[in-house]
Amino acid sequence: MLNKKSIDDINVKGKRVLVRCDFNVPLQDGKITDENRLVAALPTIKKLIADGGKVILCSHLGKPKGEPKPELSLAPVAVRLSELLGQEVKFAADPEVVGPNAKVAVEEMKDGDVILLENTRYRAEETKNGEEFSKELASLCDVFVNDAFGTAHRAHCSNVGVTKFVDTAVVGYLMQKEIDFLGNAVNNPQRPFVAILGGAKVSSKISVIENLLDKVDTLIIGGGMSYTFTKAQGGKIGKSLCEDDYQEYALNMLKKAEEKGVKLLLPVDNRIGDSFSNDANIQIVKTGEIPDDWEGLDIGPETEKLFADAVKDAKTVVWNGPMGCFEMPNFAHGTEAVAKALADTDAITIIGGGDSAAAVNILGYGDKMTHISTGGGASLEFLEGKELPGVAAANDK
Repeated sequence: MLNKKSIDDINVKGKRVLVRCDFNVPLQDGKITDENRLVAALPTIKKLIADGGKVILCSHLGKPKGEPKPELSLAPVAVRLSELLGQEVKFAADPEVVGPNAKVAVEEMKDGDVILLENTRYRAEETKNGEEFSKELASLCDVFVNDAFGTAHRAHCSNVGVTKFVDTAVVGYLMQKEIDFLGNAVNNPQRPFVAILGGAKVSSKISVIENLLDKVDTLIIGGGMSYTFTKAQGGKIGKSLCEDDYQEYALNMLKKAEEKGVKLLLPVDNRIGDSFSNDANIQIVKTGEIPDDWEGLDIGPETEKLFADAVKDAKTVVWNGPMGCFEMPNFAHGTEAVAKALADTDAITIIGGGDSAAAVNILGYGDKMTHISTGGGASLEFLEGKELPGVAAANDK
C-alpha cells in the first residue's frame, strides 16, 4: 500500500506553499478551450487558501523546450483561475520562472493569497531535473504539494527535484485519489478483479499485461491489439493491425493465463470495414475469418455481450484502451458497449487515462465511473506496477 502524507495531514497556516498543478490546457488564440484541469485543481487550492497558506502555483504548458514562448505563457490560466476562485491569482511574469516578479510577489503575500508562476518548462533544466532550478523553486516555499498526476512518471524539477530542498512534501487531493484508486486498487483489489485492455498495440501494453496477469481474475483483450493474438492462434485477420513480432509473446501470455487460472477473454467476432473510414462497407464476421481486403475496426456484437457479462459480477474493474476506432461513430459500438457495461455495474470502476478516459467522457458515461485517471503515461506505469517518481518523492505517513 502506498501511504503518502496529504494536505489533510499538515497545517499550512502562514506558510508559503508551492503547489505543482497540471494546468497543461489546450489554448487557441490565447483562449482556454477545455478547462477541466483547472476545475479539477480547485479543491486542493481552496483547501490551502482556507487553511491560511500563502499559495504559489506552478505548472508546465506544452513543450516550449526550455525557452520562453509567449504563446505558451500561463498568463491566461491566471485570469481564468481568478474567476473560478473568486479572488485574484497574481501572475508572476518572469521568463526565468523564479525571477524578480515572483520573488517580490511572494515577499508581499498575505495568508490566503494566490500567485501563479510562469510555465516551468521555460527553463531547460526543468525536464532534466537540474539542481539549480529545483533550489530556486524550493527557495520560494516552506511546504511543497504535488497535485499533478499527469507528470508523476517523470522526474522533473517542479515535481521531484524541488522535494530534495524542502522539509515537507505532500500530495494534493487529485494525486491522493489516483494513489487510492489506481495504485492501491490494482495492488489490493476487491475481488473479482477484471481488467479490460484495448488500444492499438500489444507492444505498448506488454508490462501492463504481465503485471495484471499476476493480479486479476479475468483479463479482457480487445481493440487493435487483439488481432495479434488472433493471428498467433492461426486466424485470418485480413488487413487488420498486427504486430508480427509479438505473436509468440501473445501465445506465451495465453499460456501464462492458463497456468495462473486467469480467465483471458478475446473477441469472438469483429466489425470489419473494406477501408479505414467511417463510410466503409461494414460486415460482422467471426474472429479469425476476416477476408483478405478487409480490416477489423471494432469488436462485434457477440463480443460486446461476452465482455459485458464478464464485468457483471466484478467488484473492481480497470479499463485502459478503446475496443475499436471509436473516433469513427460506426466503429465506436464496442467501446460504447464496454462503457455502458461499466456504468451499469456496482463495481469500483477505474478508467486508466488516455483514450479510454476521452471515450468515456465523449460517450457521456464519465459521471458513472468511480474514478477516471487524469494521466495517460502515468496511469499506464501505475498499471505496470512501477514506482512513479512524483509519488515516491512525497513524504510517507
